[in-house]
Amino acid sequence: MVNLWEDLETGPDAPDEIYAVVECLKGERNKYEYDKDIPAVVLDRVLHSNVHYPYDYGFIPQSYYDDGDPFDVMVLVEDQTFPGCVIEARPVALMKMDDDGEQDDKVIAVPTEDPRFDHIEDLEDIPKQIRDEIDEFFSTYKNLEAGKEVETLGWEDKETAKEAIEHAQDLYAEEFQ
Repeated sequence: MVNLWEDLETGPDAPDEIYAVVECLKGERNKYEYDKDIPAVVLDRVLHSNVHYPYDYGFIPQSYYDDGDPFDVMVLVEDQTFPGCVIEARPVALMKMDDDGEQDDKVIAVPTEDPRFDHIEDLEDIPKQIRDEIDEFFSTYKNLEAGKEVETLGWEDKETAKEAIEHAQDLYAEEFQ
């Protein structure tokens, strides 16, 4: 069985084009996690707050970030896909975030195979309303979970996102190869 975190490359041309393995679906409250030991997508929990993922959300293969997890990615999609779906995507921004004292940044990407997103190349191309919705989601999605504190710390451009992906690839190589 293929392990989507270990066996799949980071992308066809990382960091310019990456693979995003979808865990959580646009419009849902279910928080799925990829369990590399099974390997399969499992239900981790249902979000305690009455919020829904604004876009498909998952991780970048062969990456490891400062929070001790695969690097998170949110892919702007019109329609949800499914847990375990692999989306070829272009990074366009980075949302900085602190989750319980750990750096837990999120790459924002667009699918390479959806012409509706061809015009989004960098942070300034993402409409402010979309950025605000993503920020609001991550600012509030853990509010009703006891002892959890999350703080969003602003936005960075595509180049910063690509540098963070390279950092996550380096951490993965140091830790697991």
